[in-house]
Amino acid sequence: MGRPATKPARLRNGFYIEVKSQGSGAILVRRDTREQMILAAEDYARTKVVSIRGEMRDDKWVD
Repeated sequence: MGRPATKPARLRNGFYIEVKSQGSGAILVRRDTREQMILAAEDYARTKVVSIRGEMRDDKWVD
């Protein structure tokens, strides 16, 4: 199986939303633009719990 990673995974630049199902963990979903992120959040909100995380740029969250 190998050795587990010691460094945390880096997130790519883009806009992120967090999607949760009832009783399970969260998944981060990335989109390239703010408009795409908002459309994806509206889509997922029909069946899941969605929270908008914001924009990730160079390993830092941007407002």
